Amino acid sequence: MAKNFENLERKMDPKRLSRANAKAKKVMAEMLLAEIRKETGLTQKEIAKTIGIKQPSLSKLESQGDMQISTLQRLIHALGGQLELIAHMPGGDIRISQFKTQG
Repeated sequence: MAKNFENLERKMDPKRLSRANAKAKKVMAEMLLAEIRKETGLTQKEIAKTIGIKQPSLSKLESQGDMQISTLQRLIHALGGQLELIAHMPGGDIRISQFKTQG
């Protein structure tokens, strides 16, 4: 399947491919935690085990609008990522390093 898609990409007009990639990047930047997990191919049960909670608790985390930064860091790390906090201020972006992962 991936090879077929690669063949299609090679045949696409470069401008159109660029627009498609930009759209995909925007969609990925706005994904919910559950969507990110599904995209990685991992189940709630697998992630819950990795971060030391039960699957129903992870389900609740994925659907809530607020959580502790440390919990979010553990979840993102279990998904294979790294969490960065960036404040978009009028004078420019500021990377907040106060909450770096311990150990």
